[in-house]
Order: sequence, then C-alpha cells, then structure tokens
Amino acid sequence: MTKILLFGSQGQVGKELTYTLPIMGELIKLDRTIVDLTEEDKIRTIIQEIKPNIIVNSAAYTAVDKAEFEPDLAYHINSIVPKIIAEEGDKIKAKLIHISTDYVFDGKANTPYLEIDLTNPLGVYGKSKLLGEENIQQNIDNYIILRTAWVYGIYGKSNFLKTMIRLGKQREEIKVVIDQIGCPTYAEDIALVINKIINQFLQEKNIKKIYHFTNLGVCSWYDFAVNIFKSAEKLSYDLKVKEILPIFTSEYPTPAKRPAYSVLSTKKITQELDITPSYWQDSLNRYFIKFNKYRNII
Repeated sequence: MTKILLFGSQGQVGKELTYTLPIMGELIKLDRTIVDLTEEDKIRTIIQEIKPNIIVNSAAYTAVDKAEFEPDLAYHINSIVPKIIAEEGDKIKAKLIHISTDYVFDGKANTPYLEIDLTNPLGVYGKSKLLGEENIQQNIDNYIILRTAWVYGIYGKSNFLKTMIRLGKQREEIKVVIDQIGCPTYAEDIALVINKIINQFLQEKNIKKIYHFTNLGVCSWYDFAVNIFKSAEKLSYDLKVKEILPIFTSEYPTPAKRPAYSVLSTKKITQELDITPSYWQDSLNRYFIKFNKYRNII
C-alpha cells in the first residue's frame, strides 16, 4: 500500500487532506503537536523512520503581514523546512507534493500568470515561499509544486471569508479593497486535486512539475465579500452589516505589499491532468452548504 506522509494536517488544506488522502493509501498525519517545524533533526528522523512513498507538504507560515516582522521564522518554515523535506525525501526516493502561492509574483501582469512566467515576490512571505520552491527543485528528483491563491476553507484559524463573517456580526459598515484582483479558491477543491495528482504521480517516474490551480473566474476582494454576505444571508446568519463599501489599496495600507493582480492560469493542469476547476461562486456555495450542515460540530 502507498504510504503518504502529510505535513500541516490541521491547516485549511491539510485538514481537508486528512479526509481525502486515505483513499489513496496509508496516511500518516503530522501537525505542530507531533513535530515542531523548527526542530530540523526531528523532521529528518520522522521521514527516515516512516519512509513514505509520497510526502505532501501543506504546512506553511501564511501570516503575510506578520512575516514582515518575524522574517526568520517565515523563512525557516517556508524555505528551510521544504529543503529538509526534499533532502530526506530524495534519500528514500519519495515523491513530494508541495503547496505554494500566487505571492511569488508581483501582480503587475494583466493576463493570468503561467507557470513559466518570471517570479518577483513583493514581501517576506512571497520571497520565503519562492525560496522554498527553489530548495525543492534543487534537492529532490520527484516533485510537484502546486501554486494556488486566495484560499479559504472550513478548517484552520482564519481566512478572508471567516474574517468577513466575524466583522459582519460586529459592524454595520465594512470597507473592502476593490483594486486587488484574483480568484477565491476552496480548500476542499485543492485537496481533491491533490488526490488526482497523486493518482497520476504514482504512474510516472522523474516528474518535476509546477502547476497552477485555483477555482475559475476573476473577482476583487470586494466582489468576494459581497458574495460571502449574500450566501450567509440565505442561511440566516446573525449579521449586523448593512453596507459594504469598496475602497482602494491606498486607503488600507498594510505592512506587506500585496500583488494587485493574482490570477493564475489553470490551462496547464487542465490540459496535462484533465482537471477542470469549479467556478469560484459554485465552490463558495458548496462551502456554505457544507458549513451550514456541520457548523455545530466544526
């Protein structure tokens, strides 16, 4: 049986993977209660003891603004840990699937980013994730780097959707940026795609690929917020919000610069792996249906 080692099993995507990956083989789940990602020797020992066929790394430092103030930790988790995983994985001939981000680009494009486009991250988070990609490419023979964007999901501590719902319960007016463009991507969809990648991955040797995967469509954070509240209202959420106001990025300064345009092309993954993403509005509706069903136990 295929043995799969999952890093970051309590995160947004990681938790979804704990439900999808068992279909693919024996799953060994790791989170911060089992291994502290600052303990390099322990990471190496775990990989060598378990000897997985496939390693999935969904662990990451994702606090974009906070990363500007603690770059050492961001670089360690996002670039050094992937290097260690790649080095140890290569020793046992494992295959690695690593989740990366749209933040490796600077957002100055006006057409969807291809996997071959030049990278130019703006802040510590994006730079640390790009270095993680490079460390993987240099240290393991079999890997797939899966870049995604604007991730939200039921699990994990926080995301844009959860922040909007929290603010919507507290305020009558919410201001949301309208000049940052991307595509919201449901964590469950990412997990299901990783299953499909593994199914393909098991049949090939010496695969070294970068893929982009998001849901389909394009919107601003403002558009996303409007759709979140429309869906929430249908499910009788106790909301105070009455008005959502569009603002420009310049009116909402943050410690880290964000890409103004974060749309990733999914053409390559669609053509090579026969994967057709769902439209982001459809996935958002599925999120709320699932959350409403399980809200009392999640």
